[in-house]
Amino acid sequence: MISTVNLDVLFHALAAHLDRSEGPAFELVVCGGSALLAHGLISRATRDVDVVALRDGPDLLTAQPLPEEIRLASDRVAADFGLPRDWINGGPTSLLTFGLPEGCLDRVHSKSFGVRLVLHWLARKDLIALKLYALADTGPGRHLSDMAALAPSMEELAWATRWVLTQDDSEGFKTLLAAALRALGVADAFGIIG
Repeated sequence: MISTVNLDVLFHALAAHLDRSEGPAFELVVCGGSALLAHGLISRATRDVDVVALRDGPDLLTAQPLPEEIRLASDRVAADFGLPRDWINGGPTSLLTFGLPEGCLDRVHSKSFGVRLVLHWLARKDLIALKLYALADTGPGRHLSDMAALAPSMEELAWATRWVLTQDDSEGFKTLLAAALRALGVADAFGIIG
């Protein structure tokens, strides 16, 4: 499991393997539980690091599949620390299809590890939007507790709802989104977006 105790250690180890390979440098845009850990918003451990995109200047590129150099280095880290092979993965990269929240790259919190690895953790505002989408898409559980930790305001939920509807505006999904918002204490789910 990945926790606040070993998060930096794992990324330094990943960077060390990348630096030794003398290959290209990578910039990873990260969301999910590991981003919440990096911001100090949660204390629960997470199973993996969700890479939503590879950053190339102002461009976001798919993280599926992850570049071979990242995969090989992450396999070594997995073996060294007893993690699953997919401890770092591009699972949420499909969100790029309709786009991440506008301006998210201006809000990321970035940190360099070695000379070949930069991590860009999505900011709290963007994590609220992605967590709201996940809550509507897959139901409560850790997403509901993560939203409680994020403690979004009504204004932030309205902004997040507008973004979530860019991902899926079907009637069936709107029903799920309304249920997710009600679980967050929003009685009039779509009244919040005016």
